Amino acid sequence: MKNTALTHIHEALGAKMLPFAGYNMPITYEGINAEHETVRTAVGVFDVSHMGEFLLSGPNALALIQKVTSNDAATLTDGRVQYSCLPNNDGGIVDDLLVYKIKDEKYLLVVNASNIDKDWDWISAHNDLGVDMKNISDDYSLLAIQGPKAAEALQSLTSVDLAAIKYYHFEVGDFAGIENVIISATGYTGAGGFEIYCKNEEVEQIWNKVFEAGAPFGIQPIGLAARDTLRLEMGFCLYGNDINDTTSPIEAGLGWITKFNKEFTNSANLKAQKEAGVTKKLVGFEMQERAIPRHDYEIVDTNGNPIGIVTSGTMAPSLNKGIGMGYVTTENAAVDSEIFIRIRKKDVPAKVVKMPFYKN
Repeated sequence: MKNTALTHIHEALGAKMLPFAGYNMPITYEGINAEHETVRTAVGVFDVSHMGEFLLSGPNALALIQKVTSNDAATLTDGRVQYSCLPNNDGGIVDDLLVYKIKDEKYLLVVNASNIDKDWDWISAHNDLGVDMKNISDDYSLLAIQGPKAAEALQSLTSVDLAAIKYYHFEVGDFAGIENVIISATGYTGAGGFEIYCKNEEVEQIWNKVFEAGAPFGIQPIGLAARDTLRLEMGFCLYGNDINDTTSPIEAGLGWITKFNKEFTNSANLKAQKEAGVTKKLVGFEMQERAIPRHDYEIVDTNGNPIGIVTSGTMAPSLNKGIGMGYVTTENAAVDSEIFIRIRKKDVPAKVVKMPFYKN
């Protein structure tokens, strides 16, 4: 079990620690609902240093990224970020990821913690272009500082104009007394805020100064459990739940990051799938009675016929109702379709809705 550079701080704060993606991670501090509310209304800090980071550089760095990712990275300019995925050869997804363009011939890929080795091996196997690849995952820490008060709470720590950083953009600058920190705005919570990438030996200083500066704004440490409820309220996919090696980006509603103006892994088959139409789709749904849908619960139609499976579900703290995502047959995927979630042998009514669930 790996620790992050801040594990000792989480333990000192009394966090409930559990294994996650091979790391000892803080799951909750004071409780999911309270932490969720802090991020929605004020500002909270997640230690997400378990995430993976790869540096790709050289004349063919873009060509390799274009070859292995579904989105069109050629549209990126310096200081921009792109959400994308790594398709496999069988119609599924190796992982979803973020692509940062630092400058021409230099890119940062941010991948899911549980897939670091898998992604590294996958991209390396396609690197017949002489691209210099560095796996810096073990050397870097990552804080996600999220919430509507984040910019105001953090501005005293940097000369970078935080309010000027647009969504899916980033700056490299000074932060909390440390130089050359990546400050980005790609939040996974729908509450606004920033991500701070720094070296492991720098993160404790940054953590302490962030909490000092954020104290007047009600800043709190937040665990991964609230990160999950926050992302689900926004309808953001979680790898391993809503997307995996067997789900296609077209089925998952990720056609918007699947660009066919270039060739990439399995692009011909995915294009044919898009043109022919899919037999199942990932949808969002709200429970019509007080009940909580869970991962792998069966979804059935009015007659009790199986039509799909729940991939993510929770009692949404901001909405006070059960919400979920799941794959259903295409004929049951339209907004307002009535579906049922089989919970302990009872079929509980739900309705397909347009995501995000939480409208801020």
